[in-house]
Amino acid sequence: MHVVAVLAVDGVVGLELTIPCQVFGITPGYEVRVCAQRSAAATTAGREDFRVVSRYGLADAEDADTLVVPGADPGLPPNPRVLRLLRAAAARGARVAAICTGAFTLAAAGLLDGRRATTHWMLAGQLAESHPDVTVDPSVLFVDDGQILTSAGVAAGLDLCLHLVRRDRGAAVAAGTARQIVMPPQRSGGQAQFIEHPDPAGADAGDLAPTLRWMRENLTSPMTLADIAAEATMSTRTLSRRFRAQTGTTPSRWLLDHRLQRARELLETTDLAVERVARETGFGSAETLRVHFTEHVGTSPRAYRGTFRAEAARRVP
Repeated sequence: MHVVAVLAVDGVVGLELTIPCQVFGITPGYEVRVCAQRSAAATTAGREDFRVVSRYGLADAEDADTLVVPGADPGLPPNPRVLRLLRAAAARGARVAAICTGAFTLAAAGLLDGRRATTHWMLAGQLAESHPDVTVDPSVLFVDDGQILTSAGVAAGLDLCLHLVRRDRGAAVAAGTARQIVMPPQRSGGQAQFIEHPDPAGADAGDLAPTLRWMRENLTSPMTLADIAAEATMSTRTLSRRFRAQTGTTPSRWLLDHRLQRARELLETTDLAVERVARETGFGSAETLRVHFTEHVGTSPRAYRGTFRAEAARRVP
């Protein structure tokens, strides 16, 4: 059982506290512990003006496999016990993740020094100024730096937690969790934080939902930017502008992400040959799939299938 400790520190943002509890709580294979800064006592929770009481204290996070630090008031100095806990967790090899302004706590613990990280775009400048050894990227949804992960504000915490489930349990399980919480199964970490929603009366009015649905239903078919624009009945220039505004990414990157997502699911859940998986996901050939898979997933399709199935076998009681 993978233990996830969610730290309820003073000034914690309520929604960001509950996001990891929801995601990991409904996914098989996880035990979730909400560890209050003041053990078995009340924790004042930021602007929401409520108090959190948990049966777990900080000591109960000392053996956790993953520690999640939700956002909190960045103006409050981090508790020294929390900083010591995070340093000790990183030193023993535990995974540490921060949602939104939780990155300030990780930075105060020294865990982001020399690393790339993100936080809410409105506070990225403050994080960079107060912690100059951190490379702050204000434009992305989340940053996976291996053992240490950070995300942008609020909803990006969902993307980060689903990404962790995908890393641990595979794309199929992550997609199942996403369906339960009624969320798209994957938004890549490099997607833009700030997505513009144009005035419905303006030149960019319209909804790309039918076009996105058509793209998902036709992943196996060759698809150019001109093909997508024709389906959306607009010019390629207008499509690219509206696609970026409504999804935070380009049509080609959106299509690639969804094809890779489908390829991962097929590698995890079927015995289809890699060549067949490539055809079923629109890559055309095993070599093309291998190139994209290695670049974006970090391993080959065959190695991914072998590693995933070995890990799945170890998880079977």
